[in-house]
Parts: sequence; C-alpha cells; structure tokens
Amino acid sequence: MGLGMRGVWAFVVAASVSAAAGNVAWAQDCAGNPKALGTSRVVEIDTTGGPGFGFEHFRQHDFLRRNEVVLTFDDGPWPTTAEVLKALADHCVRATFFPIGKHATYYPEILREVAKAGHTIGSHTWSHRNLGKMKDEEAKMEIEKGISAVEFALGAPAAPFFRFPVLQHPPKQVTYLGERNVGIFSTDLDSFDFKMRKPEQVIDSIMKKLEKHGKGIVLMHDFQKVTADAVADLLIKLKDGGYKIVHMTGKTPVKSLPEYDELVKKEIKLPTVSDRPTSSVVKTISE
Repeated sequence: MGLGMRGVWAFVVAASVSAAAGNVAWAQDCAGNPKALGTSRVVEIDTTGGPGFGFEHFRQHDFLRRNEVVLTFDDGPWPTTAEVLKALADHCVRATFFPIGKHATYYPEILREVAKAGHTIGSHTWSHRNLGKMKDEEAKMEIEKGISAVEFALGAPAAPFFRFPVLQHPPKQVTYLGERNVGIFSTDLDSFDFKMRKPEQVIDSIMKKLEKHGKGIVLMHDFQKVTADAVADLLIKLKDGGYKIVHMTGKTPVKSLPEYDELVKKEIKLPTVSDRPTSSVVKTISE
C-alpha cells in the first residue's frame, strides 16, 4: 500500500537496524530452548501525524508479510504480567504492551521489568474509560495522564503508541493524537480473552483467526490470568504453525506534558521517598 496523502510521511516501516538488531535475541540465541519461536523481524514505526494500524479500524498501512504476527497486551501492568514475561523470555519473543496509567502507578516495578526485557511500551489511557462518552477536554486528560503515568513508572518516555479503550475511536481524539505524533493501534485479531475461562480457549481463538487471515496484530490482555496461563503454549502453537514474530519499535518516544505529570503525582496516594520494588521490601522468611 502507499504511504498516504495527508501531507506528511505518516508512516515509515524499516527492517531491523543498529540498536534494534542489537537488542533482540533471535531464536537461535535462545539458550536452553532449541525450539524457541524467537523474534524474526523488527520494524521501526515513524508515528508522525498519528498513523493508524490494525485492519479492524485502519486500512491504510499493511506492513506484515504472510505468516507474520505482532503480539500486543493491554491493561497491565499487573501481577499476572510476570507470567507473560517469563513465557516470552523463554521463547526470545518481543511484544508490545499498552498499560493503563493507574496500573502503571500501582506496579511501576513490573512495568520496568517489561521495559528491561526489551518489549515496547505504549499507553492505554489513565483509567480505561470509553473516550467516546466523554467531553473533549476530559478525554484529552485521560490520554495525557496515561502517557504521564507510564513515563512516571518507567522513569523515561514511552513509545509513541496508543490504543483506545474498547477500541472506540472518537474523531477529535484521533486528530489530537495525530497532532501529538502518536500512532494509534487497533487490532487485526482480537482474542476476546476476557470472555474466556480456559487457556486452551484463548489459544484456539487466536489460532483459528490466524488460519483465516494468515497474519495479524493480535490483541490480548496481560491483566487476565487466563491469558497469562495461555501464552507459553500459544507460542509453541505459533512455532508449530509456521508463524513468525515481528516486534514493533517507535522511531521517537512520546514526551509527557508537565501539567499532566503534576496531575498524576497528585493522584498517587500517600507517596513515599522509596521507589524500591516490593520484592526488595517484603520477603517471605517462613512459610
């Protein structure tokens, strides 16, 4: 497909280069797992102008080849995220996470583990409210507080990637994100894992949709225990099915805005001077 007619190069995707290649562990480098799925390709996305991705809502940019898959996870960070991270690490797979701002302030140490593992981190609003049911300024605040909260948790700017809650895309907020040069991510394949109770149901949902479409950006939720339990076996199924993982990175990070940084700080209850992870504060000494 073409690069669009909106007066800017809204989209640039390139094969892995320099830093991206250096940061990714390929399947052949995955120690202890000769059957690892690995990460086959890294793409860099130029989000100038706020391009949209995911054929459920956006049809302009199709960068995946046959049998290529992008794994994305919404609504973390949460204690269940740790199991997701382990499964991905065991297969040397990189994914993209869209955390909720509030959750980022609850579990900053978990979100930092996501970053440390080399995954891409975008944002998913402050509190996961449907922006289509809010006034413009309130919706803008939801977006910006989410960006600020993720930056607060990471101690560094996040990727310029955003996913709307419940995949509702109010036109004014789409325009606003374009002005902020933030890319918008819908999905090609929604797992609907939040409706499922068994890991095998999650896996079956994704694999059947991939068989139908041949490739796609897959939406899951690291917030869901059933999904956390499913990821390890899902990666094996993807490997057996001949699928390859593509990892997305942003060309430039998104910088939070100071006024929303201050709002997020006020939201955090009873702040302390300590930013140590819980694991270093509380240890089991008898069980």
